[in-house]
Amino acid sequence: MTMLSSLDLIRRVPLFSVLTDAQAASVADSVVKRRFKRGEVIVEQDKKSNALFILLTGRVRVIKADERGREVILATMHPGDYIGEMSLIDNQPHSATVKAEIQTDVLMLGRLEFARCLPENSSMAYAVMRGLVQRLRHADRKIESLALMDVYGRVARALLEFAVEGPDGELRIRDKISRQDIAKMVGASREMVSRVMKDLEERALIETQPDGGLLVKERLHALS
Repeated sequence: MTMLSSLDLIRRVPLFSVLTDAQAASVADSVVKRRFKRGEVIVEQDKKSNALFILLTGRVRVIKADERGREVILATMHPGDYIGEMSLIDNQPHSATVKAEIQTDVLMLGRLEFARCLPENSSMAYAVMRGLVQRLRHADRKIESLALMDVYGRVARALLEFAVEGPDGELRIRDKISRQDIAKMVGASREMVSRVMKDLEERALIETQPDGGLLVKERLHALS
């Protein structure tokens, strides 16, 4: 680390460029500097760290992994980028793991201090932010599905995302979804999706209803 003050470092981060002098000083008093060695995990998928990490030096890799340990690289991030904001906004676990690709220095800003930089929780701006985070999480899941799952897994996940639990506790897709639409969602041919859907019906994992909707069995989760 150089001998620059926390305020000097804050002023160099684009994320904080719109802060007033008073706000920047408040943030500078709250940040903690930390160094991560090459290969060290900064945030871990499916866990919470309750902090925002702003990269000062180095380089990190954003990785999504499945239950079998297979990985897909979502992004590479550099000085000025930040990590962990989605989890702080919606209070959910991290959607991916971030590892230091080389020695990396960061500024850490805790949850309470981060919240002071946000609009009020009741404001429309905050609601929009939460909506954007939900979309980003959905996009991360889609990338993971396309990269790590076979067509069965991708079709199963797509069906489960559309399914809604009814009063009887069963999962149903009430609106009819064409094989062509599913094929476009999962990045496969219509013919392949038709074969997968037929096989899922024969295995009693899904059941076509008289109105064209689908009854989705809980066991379908095992494929997704």
